[in-house]
Amino acid sequence: MTGSGTRSWWGWGTVEDAVRGAELRDLVDRASALLPGADLTDHPPPDVPSLGLPPPRIVPPDSLAALCSSDPTDRAAHTHGRAFRDVVRNLLGDLRHPPDLVVRPTVEGEIVDVLDWCARVHVAVIPFGGGTSVVGGVEPRLDGDFSGAVSLDLGALEGVREIDRTSRAARIGAGTLGPALEDELRPSGLTLRHFPQSFEFSTLGGWLATRSGGHFATGYTHIDDLVESMRVVTPAGTCESRRLPGSGAGPSPDRLFLGSEGVLGVVTEAWMRLHPRPRWRADASVHFTDYGAAVAATRAVAQSGLRPANCRLLDPVEAFVNAATPSAGGVLLLAFESADHPVDAWMDRAVGLCRGHGGTLPDAPRRTAPEAPRRTGPAGDERDTDAAGRWRSSFLRMPYLRDALAARSMIVETFETACTWDTFDSLRAAVHDAANDAMRRAGATGVIACRFSHVYPDGPAPYFGIYAAGRWGSTVAQWDDIKAAVSEAILAAGGTITHHHAIGRDHRPWYDRQRPEPFAAVLRAAKSALDPAGILNPGVLIGPVASAPDGPTSS
Repeated sequence: MTGSGTRSWWGWGTVEDAVRGAELRDLVDRASALLPGADLTDHPPPDVPSLGLPPPRIVPPDSLAALCSSDPTDRAAHTHGRAFRDVVRNLLGDLRHPPDLVVRPTVEGEIVDVLDWCARVHVAVIPFGGGTSVVGGVEPRLDGDFSGAVSLDLGALEGVREIDRTSRAARIGAGTLGPALEDELRPSGLTLRHFPQSFEFSTLGGWLATRSGGHFATGYTHIDDLVESMRVVTPAGTCESRRLPGSGAGPSPDRLFLGSEGVLGVVTEAWMRLHPRPRWRADASVHFTDYGAAVAATRAVAQSGLRPANCRLLDPVEAFVNAATPSAGGVLLLAFESADHPVDAWMDRAVGLCRGHGGTLPDAPRRTAPEAPRRTGPAGDERDTDAAGRWRSSFLRMPYLRDALAARSMIVETFETACTWDTFDSLRAAVHDAANDAMRRAGATGVIACRFSHVYPDGPAPYFGIYAAGRWGSTVAQWDDIKAAVSEAILAAGGTITHHHAIGRDHRPWYDRQRPEPFAAVLRAAKSALDPAGILNPGVLIGPVASAPDGPTSS
């Protein structure tokens, strides 16, 4: 998958990379085996002309007209993000809240002009990077008396504009997609080392606006840790922080905008901290017969100070569904990498910790030295013959597989959280109970899987997956009921409503209860100061919550 091709207006990625042929037949066979009796009739997407999108309610000024598109396919592609509920609504032709226009600024000054115009005529502005939001963050689902809504597509603000090799940093346009970013850095021998699952189709600005979490399980995996400075255009003026390795000069301006999801301003560029590209790697798959022991081993590695690049624990369901690996207690995927030195000692120590908790290795750890052939991807391997390789291949294809199953009445969706180690067992049990009860009430037979996407010395980030047989035409409502139930369970158990998926509109009810009220007052004050007209991404983080179009997740 290269990312080149025709972007799908309704689903993930490109049309050319959609699941078909033998891969599709195998997927349907596995779904039938997992959930016997499921109705797997295909429901193809509608043609855009049949959607009957309402005509635009607004007309841009002549000075901005060349930047604006009212093309129906363009508007349809910018109506939803790429969550399960978004994909299914697209398949059903349910696009109730399309943007009136898609606006593509090419330089920062045009963003200023767009914000000025929209503030004057009270048009909502939805910043849009790659459109991969899974929480309703780019959907013009609004509550208020706006005269219209525009999707501000920042894809033209792209490119690595400057590299400081001495300080190991680069100035990068916010619209730069992950693959292009890494391609431009590669000749310098440097890498941003940030690889979210959406890497191929998401942008630097989107990562910053949502506090994205990368592929790596420990260390500098969060985009927060990689920011040196940011430049943000707000309706009240442009804010640019100073390039510094660290500062104690009051609250950080960057921290104000990181995770603000476009409600305070539009990120246009940032200086990002870089790393030398890795030369030494080692990876291993550790199997367990008891899940409790697997969790204990993972905690031991997380608290050891070894800082593995990958420390991803798959529970038995996740190991079976996405790694085709039967395991009574789960599989721990370990990987280490370095640009400076061999990592054998680190891998050997981690394996020793796992063996101390009953872990076994069907195959010896694989090690790659600089002279060995280059392997594909971060901490990855060209081979897919073991659990790690099979899971990684599945990980990269998961969104496409999800779309194919969503078109066949399956409920296939994920949700994630983070908690302290001492509360994980009770949180996992509460989530399982809530999910199973909700599936039973919704009449959906299914299973729930869990993996650790990230681990910290004080706790894991559990990432859950639901695989259930739904009823066509009702799967969004069924999922919304399940999502509401598990969200309540997560909050009651002391977890966070999201670890790295952001808040958007779909998580607002639980975020409003999680955040301290004095902090909410600070956010409202910042919003009032930076966006007096309230036009930027209304309903996200603060302000009135838009009504959900078809379920309780945003009510």
